[in-house]
Amino acid sequence: SDLGNTKMASRASSSALNVMPSTPQLRAALTVIRDRDTTMSDFVFYADRVIRLVVEFALNFLPVMEKSVTTPVDGAVYAGVAFQRNICGVSVIRAGESMENALRSCCRNIRIGKILIQRDEVTASPSLFYQKLPADIAQRHVLLLDPMLASGGTASMAIRVLADAGVPQEKIIFVSILASPEGVAFVQKAYPRVTLVAAELDEKLTPRTKYIFPGCGDFG
Repeated sequence: SDLGNTKMASRASSSALNVMPSTPQLRAALTVIRDRDTTMSDFVFYADRVIRLVVEFALNFLPVMEKSVTTPVDGAVYAGVAFQRNICGVSVIRAGESMENALRSCCRNIRIGKILIQRDEVTASPSLFYQKLPADIAQRHVLLLDPMLASGGTASMAIRVLADAGVPQEKIIFVSILASPEGVAFVQKAYPRVTLVAAELDEKLTPRTKYIFPGCGDFG
């Protein structure tokens, strides 16, 4: 059956957050985008590099099906896998839009929806302003794109929009660059079956501004 042929990537059992393995190239790129003295052009270049890496990591949590192919060498058979086709991306405007190109470069012709959520600068409470989602999104696996998982309010509201559109929690992968422990705990409590992915987990949120610390400032 299709269910029997479907394999899900394993999730980290020690945490609600799936953090990328730390490698020299990832740490070097993150060092550049965290540096307050980095130029805008360098920030954009290395942020794009980190985004590509974390998007590729997140794709490992999509279901695949077994698929055997015949190679050009003496009719050899290779037992591989293929991604299911029913996936889409949804970016949280504006910062999440910076992750769209990386997703498109990894998944040809992928459909991408948009959600606009704005956070009150004083209360840090999110409000939904706009949404445009594929009509058949309830039948798709969704990669939800937002580079910062800070307080978790914006992420939770975006997940709620998807849930209201009929997307099961198990089919949502929230993809970020940096995450805070508070944000992870907040989202995990509200939506325990959503897959959370980040390049790095930071120390905490700042008390007043609710920025990720040490973080990289305001990504958007």
